[in-house]
Amino acid sequence: MGLFTKEIAIDLGTANTIIIYNDKVVVDEPSIVAIERSSGKIIAVGKRAQLMHGKTHENIKTIRPLRGGVIADFQAAEHMIRAMIKMIDLRRSWFPPALKMVICIPSGITEVEERAVKDSAEQAGAKEVRLIHEPMAAAIGIGIDVLEPIGNMVIDIGGGTSEIAVIALGGIVNNKSIRIAGDEFNADIEEYMRKQHNINVGERTAERIKIEVGAAIADIENPPPDYAVHGRDLLTGIPKEVIVNYTEIAHCLDKSVAKIEAAVLNALEMTPPELASDIFETGIYLTGGGALLRGLDKRIHLKTKLKVHVAEDPLRAVARGTGIALKNFDKFTFLIK
Repeated sequence: MGLFTKEIAIDLGTANTIIIYNDKVVVDEPSIVAIERSSGKIIAVGKRAQLMHGKTHENIKTIRPLRGGVIADFQAAEHMIRAMIKMIDLRRSWFPPALKMVICIPSGITEVEERAVKDSAEQAGAKEVRLIHEPMAAAIGIGIDVLEPIGNMVIDIGGGTSEIAVIALGGIVNNKSIRIAGDEFNADIEEYMRKQHNINVGERTAERIKIEVGAAIADIENPPPDYAVHGRDLLTGIPKEVIVNYTEIAHCLDKSVAKIEAAVLNALEMTPPELASDIFETGIYLTGGGALLRGLDKRIHLKTKLKVHVAEDPLRAVARGTGIALKNFDKFTFLIK
């Protein structure tokens, strides 16, 4: 039966889902589905559903099945996983293949939430499902030898959670998982635009602002150009344009970034002294979409006085690590449950 078993690695993220098959990223789509209310039929998944988000009439609703790194809508998650697996060209054999999946999950989730991830994958056609923690997958993905007796600190800032973990000897020595990440940044930007500019913007526009002019500190090299934001005027109800710059956004994200800093300091406090001396040498590694926030590495460096490295292609580091763990299954068996 080995011939008919296909192995896939899934980074089931709050914002994006990435699937790796045969060492290649074959699916990289937003984690969102569009459903017809009257029939409950799935209309679109991923990028097509993202285009509908915030623009639907009453017979269509868009759902993000994951919130805070965990499954919030079981049925929508199952449909989404199923549709994304169909995007991979697996149907080359006469028989539908048996799927073996490794899915990465936040390190702070409960057993019930883990069960929900496994059940969703099994309902979507997986014969065998294994789970790996996100910080561990991120560390493997950025090329750290996690089996060595050397302490490494990884901060993975995703869409729903920020995972801060100290890793050594193939295990997580201590970790801090907080639900302050990309979605929280978007909510901060929406609130700021309402209060400061009297303009109502949606989730997608807030995401665009974060990408175009998002920053963690006001003093950055190569500042981005100002960005024109379109939304609805709260006083007149008429659509209007407002120009925002990166210093404003740095100011509005300050509180959320400060909470991530506090969690990093808390994780460092709990680190055993021998590992703390390793981290002084190796520094801190930043992965996840949040690592792309301008000046975040500099801000964490100023707070901790440690070297901060931003992973190359931080968005896919976790997915890459999950793929490597799947490929070297025997070597990383005890990391995968």
